[in-house]
Amino acid sequence: MWKAAFDRYRFPERLIEAGVVDLLSIRNRAARFGAGLPNTIAASVDPASDLAEYFTHERYVANHAAGSPEFLPDSVVGQVYYALRPFLPKRLRILLQRAYLSGWDNLAFPAWPVDFTVEHLLEAALVECMKSAGIESLPFIWFWPDGASAAVIITHDVETCQGRDFSSCLMGIDESFEFRSSFQIIPEKRYSVADTYLQEIRDRGHEINVQDLNHDGKLFRERDLFLSRVRKINEYGRAWGAKGFRAAVLYRNLNWYDSLEFEYDMSVPNVAHLEPQRGGCCTTFPYFIGEILELPITTTQDYSLLHILRQQKIGLWKTQAGMILDRHGLLHFVTHPDYLLETRAQNLYRELLAFLAEICGKRQLWSALPGQINKWWRMRSQMILVRLGSHWHIQGPGAERARVAHAHLEGGRLTYSVENLVPANP
Repeated sequence: MWKAAFDRYRFPERLIEAGVVDLLSIRNRAARFGAGLPNTIAASVDPASDLAEYFTHERYVANHAAGSPEFLPDSVVGQVYYALRPFLPKRLRILLQRAYLSGWDNLAFPAWPVDFTVEHLLEAALVECMKSAGIESLPFIWFWPDGASAAVIITHDVETCQGRDFSSCLMGIDESFEFRSSFQIIPEKRYSVADTYLQEIRDRGHEINVQDLNHDGKLFRERDLFLSRVRKINEYGRAWGAKGFRAAVLYRNLNWYDSLEFEYDMSVPNVAHLEPQRGGCCTTFPYFIGEILELPITTTQDYSLLHILRQQKIGLWKTQAGMILDRHGLLHFVTHPDYLLETRAQNLYRELLAFLAEICGKRQLWSALPGQINKWWRMRSQMILVRLGSHWHIQGPGAERARVAHAHLEGGRLTYSVENLVPANP
């Protein structure tokens, strides 16, 4: 837990010894932060584990009945569905998905609509560290560059030739609100991928990432199949100059990620109640899975909003954005050009972009590409705080954009302040 807290906050190591956080047992800490955790989750915590990693790597899922989906690609239901999916009308697919996901709102964990279990854990650990060390104000390296209060990325999964052909128009919509986004491209079978298509995305300042291999839902079915496919996936990544990866349908097995030759992944939801594979990483911040940086999906996908929840407004997205902003995390929106073809869906998406443009100004939100988040988080992980005279300074590549912040203990709770913070637009 000490290492997880240090990685999140990047405070001066000499101020808090590594052993301080171990003064409290893991189970006692779990009880402190997790009064809202279901008993089945609390009881499944491995006392020898790193609690933060236990949740970010979804290790709790195997011991949590509500998180054991029957719709995974290696299940009979999953195999039958994906065999028939190309022949099923869209309306029937939606009805089947609604039936499968029925009861999602009764799941007790992770917390809906955004889960902050890891944030609670690390804040509790930091509070105990500061109390034990007799520190009321602890300097650390602020989470985002230039003192931004939070960060936002917009990612587009291109699933059909119709979505591919609409990508140019979608880039125009994004650009009209001064956003740039990333496009996750399926390399094989779904549609042809012309060099001119990829080059247009690059030339307009957007980003290309690899989405699975052929989107048939079988990537994680068995280890040998995964290894044979991941070789091709890695080849496409190199050929396209893509640094990021996303798995189809957000199916995932984090234990196999060491075979992926990408810098970052975008396949793990914060809370996966509306996904075929249940679970969730329970954090709104980037985190490492080995050498790969995970950029968690922290908001509801457009498909789920439109077709599963059947919502016509962006109220849920606004609620999730507000909750994440209050915690200074990463807002990660996933939309699909394939589902934005209709006027109603486009209007909803434009409403989202207008809202994001507004809060970028008012709340000093950093609008970035996934690759920029990856680069920043990796640089930040190498920065250190040193004291020169009476002031703390940040050293390391990218330090010119970093800001010194302070965690304050006020009534047993943490508050933050950031030095040299430029006021947000009124």
